Amino acid sequence: MKNVTDSFLSLGHWPFARSFGFNTDILATNPINLSVVIGVLIFFGKGVLNDLLDNRKQRILNTIRNSEELRGGAIEQLERARARLQEVEREADQFRVNGYSEIEQEKWNLINSTYKTLEQLENYKNETLQFEQQRAINQVRQRVFQQALQGAIGTLNSCLDNELHLRTISANIGMLGAMKKITD
Repeated sequence: MKNVTDSFLSLGHWPFARSFGFNTDILATNPINLSVVIGVLIFFGKGVLNDLLDNRKQRILNTIRNSEELRGGAIEQLERARARLQEVEREADQFRVNGYSEIEQEKWNLINSTYKTLEQLENYKNETLQFEQQRAINQVRQRVFQQALQGAIGTLNSCLDNELHLRTISANIGMLGAMKKITD
């Protein structure tokens, strides 16, 4: 690292160091531009990403709460079905004594339909959660990509200004000078 900073700071070793001018070689200036673009993306994209993730987290939590409410309703239905089942069982015992077997069939149909309904509600809750999570992930990915792309394009467009380019070079030279002082 010391050799790199020495090569930038000791301008006397360069034959063109005594003259001032613009470096029009895009390949030589590209690392500076890339470092500026990456820095801007990290600085501005972090807050946006945090906001998006917080909003999505709240939506997912609301969806989970709604699913839990649905689950609570399903449990209430199950309790009512169990009470109805007990009633049907009592009636079945009475009719069984009398020789009627149709009530027994009704009881099992009621049990099966209740469990199927409960399973369907549980499956619906799980599918809803998975769908909302996947949708949230896709939305965050899409927004981050769009904002990063827009930010990069905007930064690239604004970085093409010669004045900004010179300021960036001056700032980097100043940072390298400070690093040299620290290492000395």
